[in-house]
Amino acid sequence: MHMKKWVGLLLSIMMVFTLAACGGKSTSAPTETGTTSETTTDTGTTGSDELVPEDGASLIIWESKEARPFVEAIAKEFTAKYNVPVKYEEVAAPDQVNKLINDGPAGIAADIVVFPHDNLGKAVTAGLVLPNDFHEEKTRAENSELAVNASSYEGVLYGYPRSVETLIMFYNKDLVPEAPKTMEEVIELSKTMNDVKNKKYTYMWEMGNFYYDYMFLATTGGYVFGNEGSDKTDIGLNNEGAIKGATFLQQFAKQVLPLATADATGDVKKALFTSGKLALNIDGPWAIPDLKASGINLGAAPIPSIEGQPSKTFSGVKSWYVNSYTKYPNAAKLFAEFASTKEAQLMNYEMTGVVPANKEAAADSKVASDPFTVAVLEQFKNSYPMPAIPEMGSVWSPMAAGLADVLNKGKDPKEALDNAVNQIKDANK
Repeated sequence: MHMKKWVGLLLSIMMVFTLAACGGKSTSAPTETGTTSETTTDTGTTGSDELVPEDGASLIIWESKEARPFVEAIAKEFTAKYNVPVKYEEVAAPDQVNKLINDGPAGIAADIVVFPHDNLGKAVTAGLVLPNDFHEEKTRAENSELAVNASSYEGVLYGYPRSVETLIMFYNKDLVPEAPKTMEEVIELSKTMNDVKNKKYTYMWEMGNFYYDYMFLATTGGYVFGNEGSDKTDIGLNNEGAIKGATFLQQFAKQVLPLATADATGDVKKALFTSGKLALNIDGPWAIPDLKASGINLGAAPIPSIEGQPSKTFSGVKSWYVNSYTKYPNAAKLFAEFASTKEAQLMNYEMTGVVPANKEAAADSKVASDPFTVAVLEQFKNSYPMPAIPEMGSVWSPMAAGLADVLNKGKDPKEALDNAVNQIKDANK
């Protein structure tokens, strides 16, 4: 009799431990060193493979103006599936991290944000975004390695990749039947096509924006930070190659685009191109829908080479990120994953023209047969991912100002670049 009681008690204890072992979800959590350690967390799940929104959850999404059609469409589908209301607020992607710094702790920020990967280091070190933990394995498997790496910081995945982008050259086929392959060809074309008095130009880029100017420095050997963009002490923006590139840029602009940098803005460029007064327009995939809708005979190609070398442009990866201050982390993680699936990225591509980061979506016939996307992917092969370390934030303004001196005032390129790099170093001390 006593033996039966002991056996029954032992079986009860074993059952309790078995249930306890099944109740939690083991996930990889980031540690202070950026590595991972096994921890047991409460995921708010009803099963090991399901994330459940919090009761009464509602979400706010920050996205750019151009993304509105897709965000509203995917939000409608998400609400229908999870019964979680979603509100869209227009915030330009490059502005989101700075806005999140103040609005996050105040509890008035969006639950899900989208920004270029070069802002990730700043966001992580400020504690603004949560790791992509629950959907990490799926995200890594489905998206390009470059996109996943760009959405990670110090080995931890934070983003849910949305799209990849780099600059390409759009051209008006009625003005230039075939796209030039070298900058030397562009110079020759400008000798007969430019009519500055009547505001007709051959080739235009945003001269005052370092994102556009970078190609001139990088193609000839310049770089931002060493060690694949992670070494803040190694700045290559005033090395021999960068100076050579800036010298080429100075002479190129004199011949091809004799304007002040402030007069070659994105709006000016778009207006000239869509009205038939500009033949070659440097822009990114975000411009595709508007340019297609303009009705011009539109073509697209990689950027022409510089001094015999393929032009090396900046590239970026935009991803969804979950605000670490959100009241509804489960619902927010669910939306970020829902909006970054193969199907969602294809919908986004069809509605807004963004190039998918998802491998299967990028290989889909709708994407692979489109000449504009093919141009982006071709140029992407020769691109340089923008560094994601926080110190990248100190690069943009000094470099834009330094190159403006080179272009507007005829300043010696070495002097201008030395000055810009000193400003970057001072800001990052």
